Amino acid sequence: MPDLPTPQNAAEAALLSECWDAVLSYADLCTSGSAAATQLATEAFTHGIGELRAATAASKSTGTGRRALRLPRIPLLLASVRFVAATWEANGLGHRLDPDLRLWLHSDKAARYIGPPLHRPLALRGLRDMQEPDAVLLWLAEVESLPLPAVARRLGLDPAAASIELAQVRALFRDRCHRNHLDTPMDAHCRSYARLLDAVTRSPTAETPDDLSRHMARCVECAEAAACLRLHGGGLPAALSSGVIGWGGLAYLERRRRAAEAGMIGGRTDAAVDTGLSEGKPVRPRIGRTGILVAAVLVSGLALTVSLMPFGGSKAGGAAAAQDESTDGQTVVDPGSSFPSASASESGSGSGSSGSPAVTDSTSRPTGNSDPEAQGESSSPAGKQGGVNGSTKSAAPTSAPPDCRVKYEIVGQWPDGFQATVTVTSTKALATWSLGWTFKDGQHVSQMWDGTFVQDDSHVTATAADYNKTVAANATFTFGFLGSWSGSNSAARDFTLNKASCATVG
Repeated sequence: MPDLPTPQNAAEAALLSECWDAVLSYADLCTSGSAAATQLATEAFTHGIGELRAATAASKSTGTGRRALRLPRIPLLLASVRFVAATWEANGLGHRLDPDLRLWLHSDKAARYIGPPLHRPLALRGLRDMQEPDAVLLWLAEVESLPLPAVARRLGLDPAAASIELAQVRALFRDRCHRNHLDTPMDAHCRSYARLLDAVTRSPTAETPDDLSRHMARCVECAEAAACLRLHGGGLPAALSSGVIGWGGLAYLERRRRAAEAGMIGGRTDAAVDTGLSEGKPVRPRIGRTGILVAAVLVSGLALTVSLMPFGGSKAGGAAAAQDESTDGQTVVDPGSSFPSASASESGSGSGSSGSPAVTDSTSRPTGNSDPEAQGESSSPAGKQGGVNGSTKSAAPTSAPPDCRVKYEIVGQWPDGFQATVTVTSTKALATWSLGWTFKDGQHVSQMWDGTFVQDDSHVTATAADYNKTVAANATFTFGFLGSWSGSNSAARDFTLNKASCATVG
């Protein structure tokens, strides 16, 4: 494995510290294993630093003192990952890459990034045409999802004025993309829609005419232009990541958003202040309230046993009491507490109690069946009574809480399209997972990352990828997708995990 180049100055040392996790994150998407990801990231970092050194030397040799227009450091290094991946494919090392990436590298989509400049993706051209400080601000805030105060500190900006400056940079990016769109060679049909496209995307309240909407559904270049020119609606991060990175851009965007929310921000420990996390303080264990509830259950059970003793409990009652006492060792969940996150389960600090039944259900919990697929099909023999016509009936049945919880979140929405994220927490360990749901308004999934999908009318089934199919007990997994909608875009419903019903959380 090649070694990283030795930093020549403090700027290159900071580059390695701040950008390595971003490069490794994208390299992991592009490869089929962690070892290949590390090697791809290393070679890409070496190639990217070589390009930066060559550009710096060229700007000094001209004597103008003005740096040539180029991509910011992080997207430049991500483009190096794409370049090295193409080199691997050409040199017979394609088996190390993701199969979908290999198909993409041989498609017309990949050819656009190395073809004539006027035919390259509009977001790539617009970002490259901006001055580097403006482009860095836009990329860090929109794609890397860093909190604005953290971006301001990194770039030496006034935190109070950072939001105003970001709005100005967004408008500047739109202006560059609009000019580049008009300069793009296009046929007369596309040219006739250029002015209308500019007018529609300027106003957040303007409705897209039907003929323009149908045209964008068929024309990739005009659809890309609409995404870059529309600053409202939350679609700018997706337009930037897809246009600049190319394959896996949306998956990379989602990874960086989750990393920023967790406080894992490119070697910067001060970012925890902005995300609400405190990296220097130990996490307070959430055991006290649970312990009190467990003690309350024990005391209540003991009081019930004592109250029944003078009346001579039967053997069946004694067996039921023993069964109840055997379950007292389980942790009882606080109804008001949140279910654990993925980081807590992976680090082993979670209490593992989010899937435990409530206290009032302890006497009716079946004991002989742990199969999640058989929920609601069996009942305790001791709880059966004679029913009408000799049938059996369960006495006072109570339903156990679901073994999974689903959070469905629409990240961004624009006319005719949207981006959504689905976060699932399973109380049981899974060897693989398959999540199903139903759309109410006829939405259709068009692309998915961190999973694959099949859609039958309004029902969608998402299945795990090879790298995220194993889920620990009380752990969380997440995937995202792009979809289309018309008329209304209400949240998905009727979620099932491996065919077992899931609860939906806000």
